[in-house]
Amino acid sequence: MRIIVFFDLPVSTKKERYYATRFRHDLLNDGYYMMQFSVYSRMVKGLADAEKHIQRLHSLTPPSGSVRVLTVTEKQFADMFFLVGQPPQAEKIGTQQLLMF
Repeated sequence: MRIIVFFDLPVSTKKERYYATRFRHDLLNDGYYMMQFSVYSRMVKGLADAEKHIQRLHSLTPPSGSVRVLTVTEKQFADMFFLVGQPPQAEKIGTQQLLMF
């Protein structure tokens, strides 16, 4: 299963830039990788694990902006196709890690 986080955070003031940067770093520290600008993804073992990480995201989110979370199965994620470009190395590694479970 994958958790995909989409966000659009304001960066007009110094405080807003601080919150946006901290949120990005918190995502990276929690095992997410950047799929695209403002789109991060993470593999989880199942729905219970996904719920745990989503609750953690609640505590990390900044006070303003838009943060959305989508959970998809590995099959749904694998069915995604690219119109332009290639999957980043982190996605290829993530799928291989799943096979090790």
